[in-house]
This record gives sequence, structure tokens and C-alpha cells, in this order.
Amino acid sequence: MTVTQDGTTRGDESARAGELERRLRAGIAGEVAFDDYTRHLFSRDASMYAIRPLGVAFPRSADDVAAAVAAARELGVPVVPRGGGTSLAGQTVGPGLVLDLSRHMNRILSIDPEARTALVEPGVVQDQLNAAAAEHGLMFGPDTSTSNRATIGGMIGNNSAGSGSVRYGMTIDHVRELDVVLSDGSRAHLAPVDEAERARRARSATLEGRIYRELPEILRADAEAIAADYPPFWRRSGGYRLDRLAASAAGEPFDLAKFVVGSEGTLVVATRALVGLVPKPKRTVIAVGHFTSTAAAIAATEDALACEPSAVEMMDRTILELSRSKLEYATLGSILVGDPDALLFVSFTGDDEEELRGRLRRLDDAWSAHGHGYHTLLAETAEQQSALLKVRKSGLGLLMASSVGTRRPAAFIEDTAVDPSRLAEYTDRFRQVLDRHGLTAGFYGHCSVGCLHIRPFVDLTDPEEVRTMRAVAGEITALVAEFGGVNSSEHGDGLARSEFNREIYGERLYEAMRRVKRVFDPGNGLNPGKIVDAPAMTEHLRDAALPPAPPLVTRLDFEVVGGMRGAADRCMNIGLCRKHTSGAMCPSYIATRNEEDSTRGRANALVKALSEPDPATALADDRLHEVLDLCLMCKACKSECPLGVDMAALKTEALARRHDVRGVPLRSRIFGSIRTLNRLGAAAAPLSNVPLRLGPVRRLMRRLAGITDARPLPAFARRTLVGWFRRRRPAARPAPVGTVTFLADSFTTYTEPEVGRAAIELLELAGWRVVLASSGCCGRSSLSKGLVDDARSKARDLVNRLAASGGPDSPIVGCEPSCVLTLKDEYRTLLPDTPRVREVSGRVRQVEELLAEAVDDGRLRLRADSWLAGRRILFHGHCHQKAEVGTAATVGLLRRLPGVTVEELDAGCCGMAGSFGFEDEHYALSMQVGADRLFPAVRAEPAATVVAATGVSCRQQIAHGAERTAWHPVRLLREAVEE
Repeated sequence: MTVTQDGTTRGDESARAGELERRLRAGIAGEVAFDDYTRHLFSRDASMYAIRPLGVAFPRSADDVAAAVAAARELGVPVVPRGGGTSLAGQTVGPGLVLDLSRHMNRILSIDPEARTALVEPGVVQDQLNAAAAEHGLMFGPDTSTSNRATIGGMIGNNSAGSGSVRYGMTIDHVRELDVVLSDGSRAHLAPVDEAERARRARSATLEGRIYRELPEILRADAEAIAADYPPFWRRSGGYRLDRLAASAAGEPFDLAKFVVGSEGTLVVATRALVGLVPKPKRTVIAVGHFTSTAAAIAATEDALACEPSAVEMMDRTILELSRSKLEYATLGSILVGDPDALLFVSFTGDDEEELRGRLRRLDDAWSAHGHGYHTLLAETAEQQSALLKVRKSGLGLLMASSVGTRRPAAFIEDTAVDPSRLAEYTDRFRQVLDRHGLTAGFYGHCSVGCLHIRPFVDLTDPEEVRTMRAVAGEITALVAEFGGVNSSEHGDGLARSEFNREIYGERLYEAMRRVKRVFDPGNGLNPGKIVDAPAMTEHLRDAALPPAPPLVTRLDFEVVGGMRGAADRCMNIGLCRKHTSGAMCPSYIATRNEEDSTRGRANALVKALSEPDPATALADDRLHEVLDLCLMCKACKSECPLGVDMAALKTEALARRHDVRGVPLRSRIFGSIRTLNRLGAAAAPLSNVPLRLGPVRRLMRRLAGITDARPLPAFARRTLVGWFRRRRPAARPAPVGTVTFLADSFTTYTEPEVGRAAIELLELAGWRVVLASSGCCGRSSLSKGLVDDARSKARDLVNRLAASGGPDSPIVGCEPSCVLTLKDEYRTLLPDTPRVREVSGRVRQVEELLAEAVDDGRLRLRADSWLAGRRILFHGHCHQKAEVGTAATVGLLRRLPGVTVEELDAGCCGMAGSFGFEDEHYALSMQVGADRLFPAVRAEPAATVVAATGVSCRQQIAHGAERTAWHPVRLLREAVEE
């Protein structure tokens, strides 16, 4: 008989799970999930821990939360509240029932600009609140690096802080009132009360009454320990805040709302919060000091603090070098001077621009006078600051990206803080501990408050390295105490640090905290094992719990990242894919707010399948493919995920395995053969276009192949690009530049030949001899449907043709990013170790690059009097383009057009994603994704604005969803070029 983590037998656990699921389905309005995949997904957060829950509930209201807590209590099942699951210390994993408060309870209920408060549900994301508050010139003070996915409820549970805490304090300083569910399922409203009101509440026979009655007794009994034994440094997120509550003895209100902040869901479950807001500074300026060592950067902090900054952040060489390797952060490298070992970001915020510039000058002068650093970059505009801020907020993700296999930067001593005046000495001693144990680590964090996030690289599958980790954690705890600092300064205790709380706080204070837990939670049902009575920090380690990866031969090449499971397990759950206000990742999560629709959810689901004894069969599982189904294969995760989790490639391989077991569906065969179908349709055009617009035919296509009848199909062109190319009269060229091969993709050739014609005419006018590669498909559509063998055959044929075309140094270009960039990306995994693939891939360039060079060289002359002059161009980039090469070349080309202004949308995926938007069951989501940012932005533009998009799918989606014509950028250039 198997015994589970809480001592029950496996049979008991199964019975309890079944009964709890039955009660929850009958008793709450939100969804309930007890299947193996959901339980696996919620067994992890951004920490190094994993604990499998019994099930997950997605409450829609405080009533749902209360009913779920009450049902769990009656059955003896623990409850784990959870927001974004970005906790770094393991706060949001545990046995029992997980309450995902982010999926539905994410409304901003009201904002009171005069009182400077906001009433929010716990699932509201920090950036979401800040965007709403900004309309009133306000913001939420704590500024976490995870602000685009961290929930306010999670910040309350964790007492989060962030870069601006030297000015704005911590979350505890901004919480006014809380609505909560207590451990017995009853409800309470927590707010500051005077002694008379506290005494009145204490007379109640409820659990709330007991809390108001017994907490003052703990305060009186342990007053001496409370006054003497808390670490003296102010920036604390660990333990229970009896020191804050003790202030009521001095006549201040008795404030349980602030007291439960930082309690990590172990005392109450917050369902609504009234939080304070602060004025949003109108201006920010940043000084970036360049230093030859981290010690030199830390030494410069004192001068920075003397200038009263809002934040002082450090980043070491490890993070900088990682940022240079990621496309999304590549801009940083072009603005740094020399090769710094460390950077110090000093931010000043306020409303007086001249006063802020004065502080910048004062800091620059002080550093120069005292010999700190070799260069100071002054960033005064938002454009200058964007690359700096993006990298500064991504330190954790970039550090995690340096993982090799199971050797990862482990979060177990990354949250200590000491007085900034002692930071240099403390950091030196810290480094000595690491050196003594042979550990390396990246250094970054908040020098302004003495907090550095230091994550040593550890292989947690190796028992010896686990013992080393535990030894180092003990030594650092002692070092922190010696310096009067704190072990948990903004990331909380969780499973990583709770074990040390008795040592940190002393016997008397720790026992007082245990009594607090018993008062609030007599049955130990709320997130047990955190803060007090915790397991050893070495229990429940995620990597150690995974079985060895069973052998699996894959069609695509994943060996560079440790096989297919290694590629999926690169995800460290930091949750950047849950952002929903910027970037392209992850479009389906933005639409559904469902964990399994995030890149993180899909990666974790694949880890589960690939850990089964027979992974090939597990990859065909129906539930797994429910999780993978809404992945649009946009590749945004490949560039925006700091770990580079390539979900498009992983889904392709999983689909191929499913086809092996279940066969290939008709619709997949249709879309995989799109070039053949387009060629036949064009040959019969315009007659072939007529039946595709008839209702009965569309309904038949929907019934037989699942192709939606709600979206118009593209029209076939009778005069194809190939036909035009054969009959054209090449433009008179200046002195020949060389030969360029133009990839005639399936869409530019047969449905939008005017795009290819414009590109070829421009290339010839610029002096290029154009060779048309028109006899084969790149295989992109086959890959999207998991038809890997078919794609490989097409790739091999096309590579052979391209290798023989134009010469080894001649560029290969095209107008459809998803097709031409397949040569740079997928071909390397379809045909690894093939010299011809490397040669062809290396020749791929964007057509916009060649055309921009021709404009700059004067080979293409632009008319100032074209109809585009004076127009605004709104540009939407293709997802694959963003992921593989970026959109700078396209935007740059558009900006060369005389008399235009260009704005690039930060609109994420259009939602079409090739065939995805044509599929009946995906049509509604496709439109929902487009409606997130793209459609509103396009609709808001006046009729005179020109809309541009590089992707054929994007142009189709804009026409259908926003009722506007979108131009390919090369067509716009063609309109402006002199003959």
C-alpha cells in the first residue's frame, strides 16, 4: 500500500479526491479539474520544488472560495491559494486543493482617484492595475520585475517589493483593507479597528472572534521577543508580522489587514483588496554606470543613494552576456560602451524635468570625482530607456537561460538583504562562501536596499550537490544574521527558507508564530509547511523527482537541448508567457487566461508525457493534445521566453507521434498540401473561386473537413507569379549587383502574386538578376500539421534546388516570412548536419534589407510626391519574423518612404496563424486573439492611415476582423519608386 505525502494511503487519497471533486462541482460556479495533466501543471511554480495536488479549482467569486475552503476542511484536504504561480521559494505548490485565483477573479472593481485607492480582486495583474490607475495619474507603488504577470493577491501573500522599494516600501505599506476567507470557510473583512471594535469582535463565538481574542494575548505574552528578536533590517517578507501588530499596543489601530500580508496563504485566503495608490511620476531618467567588476559597482552605490534615486539596480557580466545572445534584448549591446563586467542602473523619477537632469549630473560628477566606473550612460527619453528597462526586468529569465541540462541557477539564497552601507563587505563574504564550495553564480538585484539575487548553479538530481546546497544555505543564514540582515527580503519563505525560521527569529518568537498559525488555522489546512513547521528545504525538489527520460527517437533534432524532454523541461515556470499587455507570447493564454494554454503549461504537460515509461504512446494522449491544441505555433516563445522554449517545434513532433498512432486527419492532409491545392485552384481560376463562395459548398467543407464557413477563403489568381515572371520584360538595370533567388511561396505565387511582382520589379530596378525558385514547397504548412516526413522530403528537394541556384554567396529572399524563415530555422532540425542546409540557411536574407540598401545607395530613387506622402503607416509584423530576425529591417524600409510617419504595433499575434483561423473549432479564438490589440488599433485609425503587414495571414485577418486593407511593405515601396 502506497503512503502519500500527508500520511494517508493512496486509496484514501483517491477517495477523498473523488468526494472533493463531486462536492466542488455541485457547490461552486467555477471550473474544477482533477485530471492527471492539470494536477501536474499545478504541481510546479517558479521555484525548484514540485508537489502534486489532489486537484485544482478555478473560483469565480468569494462565494466559490468560501465553499471550496469549507469542503476541503470537512474532508481534511489542505488548500493552496495561487495567483500567477511565479513564486520563487515554493509558496504556491503543495498537497491538497489548489485555488487558482487568477483565471476569473481578476477584475478591477473601482478606483477612487481622490482617496488614491483601488478595490481589486486577487487575480488582477500589477501592470493591469497600473494601466488603469495611470488614467488618473496614479500607480501601485511596489514595482516587481514580474509586473506583467504577478497578481496583486500574490504580492499580498508574498509582501513583494521590487526596484522602487527605497521610495515606496513594500506591499504591506499599501494594503488598506482585505476581504478574506478564513480556514473554516467563513468570511471576514479585515481593516484597522480601534480597541473598542476589536473587543466587540472578540466576543463573537466564531473563528474571527477567536482571532481578535487570542492575538492580543500572544502580543502580551511575547512582547519582549517581538521587540527584540526580529532582524533589524526593515525590508522583510518572511515570518508573521507580529512587530507590525504590536504597534496597536501603543495606541495605533489593530490592523489585521496588514498583519496577514506576507503570510503566504497560511492564515487566510484574500478575495478582495483595497490598496493604496501613489502619484505616478511624469518623468524618469536613468544613469547607467559601467564598471570593471561587481565590487566596483557596489562601491558606487553610496554616491548613488546620496542623490535620492528611486532605484539602484545592479547586473553582472553573466546577465549581460546572456542578453546579447537573445534577439529581444540585442539592442542593449549597441548602446553600451566597452565590455563592462557590471552595470549599475540608477533611476530618478519625478515631475520636474530639469530637477531630474540635475540629479543625473550630480551623480555623474560624484562618480567621476570618486573614480567610480569608466563610463556613465545618461538615458533621458523613453526610447533611450526601453532596451535598458527590458533587460533590467529580465535578469531572472536571462540567468535561467544559461542552464545546461539539470544544472540550473537554484533559488535558495537569492533573497537576502543587508543595510546598503554594508553591502560591499557582505557580498565579498558571500562570494567567499560560494568559492569555498566550488559554486558559480550570477549577481543582480537592488543595491539601493542591499538586496542581491544570487543564484548558484546546482544540479539538484545529484545528491552530493543537494547536500552542498543545504550546507551553503546554512552558512548564508548565519552570515545574514551576522550582518543584521534578512533571509527573505521580497520573495518570501516558502519551502526554500521556512526551515531556517526558528534559527532566524529565535525560539520564543518562532513559537509565537506557531501559535499565530494555530489561532488562524487550527486544522493546519491553509498552505501547510510554509513559514512554520516546514519540511527540510531539500524535500520535494522538482528535478530530483523526475525519473530518467525514457529513450525516444524523434523526427526533429532536439539533441542540442538534451532531447525532446530536455527541450520541454528548459521551462523554469517563471511565467513570462502569462503576460497579456505587451509582446506576442502567448496569444491563446491572453485570450483564455487558462494555465494550460500558456507556453509554461504546454511545456510542463509535455514533460509529464515524456517522463512516462512509453513516451511515444503518451505523446498521442487525447488530454495532452487538448493542452497543445490552442498553440498557434507563432514562435513567440522562441524569442520572448528567456529560456527559448520552442513550443512550435515541440508541438510539431507531438502531432507527428499522434499521427503515428491515430492516423492523419483529412484536414491536416488538405492544409499540408496547400501548394498543390493553390496551384490547381489558380489553374482553374476564376471559375474555381465561385463554388468556394457558395453557402452549401462551405457548409459541406465544414462538415467534412472542419473548415469554418464564417471566414472568406482567399481567391485564386489566374495570372500567377510564375506566369507573370515568364512573360515579363525585365526592368532595365543599372550596373548589375549580383544574383538573388526569390522564393515563390504558395501564397505569393497563387493568391497574392501582386506582392511577389512588386518585390521582383524592385529588385531588378535595384540591379539584381532575379532567379525564381517556384517548383517546390518549403514544407511550412506540413510542419504545422505534424507531417514531418512530408516536410523533410519537401525540404530536401528545395534545398537541393536552392543550393544550385544563384551561387554560394547570393542571397535568398521572399515576401512571406513564415516560408522564407523556415529555411533558417526548421531546416536545421529537419536535416541536421547537412552542409547544403547550412549553406542555404546562411544565404537567407529579408527582402527589405536588400531594398533598403538599394534606397541608401541611390539605386532605387523614391518620389516625394507619391500618394503616400503625408500619410501615417501602421505596421503589424509577422510572428515568425519577430521570433527569428526581428522587424527592424521592415520598419526601417517603411521609414525611408518620403513624407510618411510609421508606427509599429505591439499587438502580438494576429490570431490567424496560417490554417488555425480557418479551422472551425478555432475560429472564435482566432478572432478573440485579434480583438485583443490588433483589431482595436486598426479600427481606431482614420481612413487615411495606411495599414501594412508582412504576413499573408495577417493581411487576411485584418481584412476580415477590422475591415481594412493591409498592404505588404514592398508594395508600398513600389508605389513610391521612380521608374
